[in-house]
Amino acid sequence: MRTLKPKFKRIQAFLLFTSMFLAHSPVFAENETGAKDMHHAQNSLDWPGIYRGFLPCSDCKGVKTTLALNKNNSYLLITQFVGRSEREIVEKGRFTWGDKNDVIVLTPRNSSTVRQYFVGEDMLIQLDSEGSRIAGDVAERYMLRRSDMSKSAAPQHGAH
Repeated sequence: MRTLKPKFKRIQAFLLFTSMFLAHSPVFAENETGAKDMHHAQNSLDWPGIYRGFLPCSDCKGVKTTLALNKNNSYLLITQFVGRSEREIVEKGRFTWGDKNDVIVLTPRNSSTVRQYFVGEDMLIQLDSEGSRIAGDVAERYMLRRSDMSKSAAPQHGAH
């Protein structure tokens, strides 16, 4: 009977340890397809909207850029090469989400040239042709900021 007691205590300790471990392990919710539901830009950020920026240009003052992203995964991109031309170039197309759901890939209707942007909170960062962030002194200049948000949610006083 004495040999049974230590064995029982070890089993009891093992069960206690296992239950504590399982109670503190991370759990991911599964959606209806059985896939794990994790937070990423596509499902956790309010990404549809209008983004504007002034991107670097090697042979002009800069590229005035406006990019509108729609919920149906279509986009409208308007660019103007400031100092080289007053003409605005309008591009329409569709975008897809990258493997990690934090990058969008723009595919224009009339071209095979694709552009990639990292999706952040109220901003897009243009990536290089390899899908990497641009490094160096000009890295911050490859950012488009969301501009369609309301300036103030405060009620207007005096308007009845």
